[in-house]
Amino acid sequence: MKDEYIFPAIFHEAEDGISIYFPDLPGCLPCASDMEEAFKNAKEALQLHIFGMEEDEEDIPSPSPVSSLKCGTGDSIAMIRAWMPPFRERMLNKSTNKTVTIPRWLDILAKKERVNYSHLLQESLKTYLGVQDSTAQHFR
Repeated sequence: MKDEYIFPAIFHEAEDGISIYFPDLPGCLPCASDMEEAFKNAKEALQLHIFGMEEDEEDIPSPSPVSSLKCGTGDSIAMIRAWMPPFRERMLNKSTNKTVTIPRWLDILAKKERVNYSHLLQESLKTYLGVQDSTAQHFR
């Protein structure tokens, strides 16, 4: 797993907006209404796509040389950089909803005591797993 990835993206400008294609990453297809948004969306899509591949333990391909890419009418090529450490940290610290099942009597008692289920579950899981702090460092 690398910290930085740089991939070529092909930007296709049309009347209805800009579509972006990463030749080395099938399925990574952001779009935008203007060029500023296109670069922002391309970076976000690249980071998200790579993060998903890392989570699925897929091999990340090497980027194609720009000289090997073909452009059509209305196309341009740009190199998009994905700096992964802060993106991984952000993604791993996002909240996730989980459904838990407990007996009704226990729920009634917990409500009386104003138990914060989310906080209690997080603290219990950290204790159970031997995690000392709240960073995503433990995941890696």
